Amino acid sequence: MGLTPMRFKDYTWPHNPETYSITYQRKVAVHKVPFGRYALQDLGVSYRVMRGEGAFTGTGAYDEFRKMAKMFYESGPGTLVHPVWQAASAYFVSLQLAQEPLPDYVRYTFEFWEDYTGTTGLTAVAAAVTNSTTQSTGTTAVWYTVKKGDTLWGIARQYGVTLQSLIAANPQIKNPNLIYPGNRVRVK
Repeated sequence: MGLTPMRFKDYTWPHNPETYSITYQRKVAVHKVPFGRYALQDLGVSYRVMRGEGAFTGTGAYDEFRKMAKMFYESGPGTLVHPVWQAASAYFVSLQLAQEPLPDYVRYTFEFWEDYTGTTGLTAVAAAVTNSTTQSTGTTAVWYTVKKGDTLWGIARQYGVTLQSLIAANPQIKNPNLIYPGNRVRVK
């Protein structure tokens, strides 16, 4: 079974990066107490850091890196859809050439930070998009029932909508790469 390609905003990787890692973080404060003791205070879960490494090969390898670098310079968060991870609203915070680029080979590393601030997280963005669409058009929602072999990418193309808008309109789908026959997907 092939994995779907990784995507961020309008950029789709031509092939998935070679390695991935996710760092889950929890903030903890240390307080000194009398007699050389200490107490720990759990300040809660922090943002996830998603890192990876890959290479572009063949003619046009450096051009492909330039496309990714151009997307890196776009400000603001975007939807990061990974073949295995749960989709997340994220900031593209680091892009690095891991070697001197050659005409037909570019090795790179990247880092994304999850953006979930409560009011601007992926679910809140999806809710805002859904509400504004319903209010502005006054139309009823259109739903599609998933069949065996369907992908969100294919459903989006079938209904003439972008993949990002389809993901945003369906916050109940935790991982856009895992949809099952019988699931209902809001398409409009």
